[in-house]
Amino acid sequence: MTTPTAPRLGTALARLLVLAAALLGVLLAGAAPASAHAALTGSDPQDGAVVATAPKEVGLTFSEQVAMSPDSIRVLDPSGRRADTGEIIDLCSGAVVKYGVALRAGLPDGTYTVAWQTVSADSHPIAGAFTFSIGAPSATSVALPEQAAGGGVVGALYGIARYLSYAGFAVLVGGGAFVLLCWPRGAGVRPVQQTVVRGWLTLTGATLVMLLLRGPYTGSGKLADVFDLGGLQAVLQTKTGAALTSRLLLLGAAALFVAVLFGAYARRTDPKERKDLAFGLGLGGTVVAAGIAGTWALAEHASTGIQPGIAMPVDILHLLAVATWLGGLTTLLVALYRAPSVERAAVERFSRVAFVSVAVLVATGIYQSWRQVGSWSALTGTRYGQLLLVKIGLMAVLVGIAWISRRWTRRLAERAPTLPEPESGSEPKAEGAEKDLEDEGLENEGLADEAPDDEDAGDDRPADADADGEDGPEEIDPERAAQLARQRAAVATARRKKARDADPERTGLRRSVLTEAAVAVVLLAVTTVLTSTEPGRTEEEAARTGGTTAGSTAVPDRPVDFRLPFDTGGVDGKGVVRLSLDPGRTGANALHLFVERPNGKPLDVPEIKVNLTLEEKGVGPLPVAPDRIQTGHWSASGVQLPLPGEWRIQVTVRTSEIDQTTIEKNVKIG
Repeated sequence: MTTPTAPRLGTALARLLVLAAALLGVLLAGAAPASAHAALTGSDPQDGAVVATAPKEVGLTFSEQVAMSPDSIRVLDPSGRRADTGEIIDLCSGAVVKYGVALRAGLPDGTYTVAWQTVSADSHPIAGAFTFSIGAPSATSVALPEQAAGGGVVGALYGIARYLSYAGFAVLVGGGAFVLLCWPRGAGVRPVQQTVVRGWLTLTGATLVMLLLRGPYTGSGKLADVFDLGGLQAVLQTKTGAALTSRLLLLGAAALFVAVLFGAYARRTDPKERKDLAFGLGLGGTVVAAGIAGTWALAEHASTGIQPGIAMPVDILHLLAVATWLGGLTTLLVALYRAPSVERAAVERFSRVAFVSVAVLVATGIYQSWRQVGSWSALTGTRYGQLLLVKIGLMAVLVGIAWISRRWTRRLAERAPTLPEPESGSEPKAEGAEKDLEDEGLENEGLADEAPDDEDAGDDRPADADADGEDGPEEIDPERAAQLARQRAAVATARRKKARDADPERTGLRRSVLTEAAVAVVLLAVTTVLTSTEPGRTEEEAARTGGTTAGSTAVPDRPVDFRLPFDTGGVDGKGVVRLSLDPGRTGANALHLFVERPNGKPLDVPEIKVNLTLEEKGVGPLPVAPDRIQTGHWSASGVQLPLPGEWRIQVTVRTSEIDQTTIEKNVKIG
């Protein structure tokens, strides 16, 4: 009867790496350039506006704080020359985040292009452009770059470095935790040491790459600018640059932790000294790991939005739990294949540690999901929410496979495989060689296949001994003796490996852990993309409130400008209506409506209607029938708002003969 055997290490890991590379490539290739937490919610002048005289400045309003540089806002005249002074003006007031740039005096009539690029508070670059006209529209020769902010080759390399940094962190922290909490003897096992050290090297290298790529990633997008020392100096002065630098410093402390763990701790034999050193390593390692996790929390989504004081500690706990589970899983996988002498008790202890990690992940994940998504509609209607659903699905699959691994672990504890006893004729030298080979984790199947059978291997007679049993030369050729010793060791090792692989419990555990690791690789890729995607709560709020930053209150003497998402339920029935009411006060106003697809492109609809109601004064509804100007653009002039107050603006969009919907927004008119 043929007993099942686990896959060989090289084949199994090769398949895992191919799967990881393929799925990571799909995720990163299919991901759009990073959408950031901040969004442009208004401008003065507005997109497409025609003003009688040149304004003194151009202002941009954002949903959240952004980092501005001298070239963050550029105004270009019809011929493509700079029309601004390059002086950024801080127009922020209270909760309103607004920046502007002064314009040169004496600007001629024509169409002007405003191109802007900045970095949101959660470290991701954002950019855009719009036009306005002085006097009358004109032709323009301005050509804006097609590459989005954070895209191109630099964006792809930066995304890969982000993924590797998460993976390196998980292996470094999880591997160290696995040794200290589950398998102290693993500190002296070379494959485990190599795994943790490679995690440190990966995280350190990825952090250095991100630091070098940061300038072109948030700026020019050119790979050659990696070597711009001036740009690197500017990056070091930003919040993200400080976080990456702090991570490198903490990695120096992590290197000391790794050196002590695999040096002094591995060599300790006295139980009390070993216990004291383990306590110190655990305390110091936790502090360093939390500090490294904090460099992500301080620079990304957790540091902005609602409740940052709670979100950052929760994010640190979430990252530590992920690292302890997935990094420990990776180390366990290496131990099962490369150090098969790992004790069953160690596997059981890791099973308990993984259970606690999953519990922490669920608790912190629920809070993070509520904070970043905010509503059921955002869970299915935004890219962040959709990615989050994929992550939740992968987590469910991972937990299911982990449950299977726990079952194999329980079975593993019930019985031990019976290994064949060493032959009575085997020599101590062969047994010592066998032990050395096993400790070093070497695979000797090929050598074992070439070895003679057991009887020949156990025969120490020289090859030229006669058939009558007469003794040959008194001294055996040293080279021949060494060869025989290697053959005997190879045969013994192969026999032990065959018996070990015939253990169905251990084989099942290896395969389930390998499957867990494969799913974990994909889960980590989804998490990397998720951290560079605009949260669903922000996306919905930006679409719902548009240019208003304080509920339904409009800025006095400023145009009313907001966005309303809609869904008629039919084919091509989803989109956004962008409404502008200028000047946004009592009396005559110009109404502009821009109907856009979810990707921002104009959407041609058969009909659009508007009703205005002031309920507190019993005025309305006042119907407005805008005229179609061009694809996706509707306009009406002379729209009368007779009284100040909170007006309800209802927009009815019809996308087919039978599909239509009505959306509304309350705004205060002064």
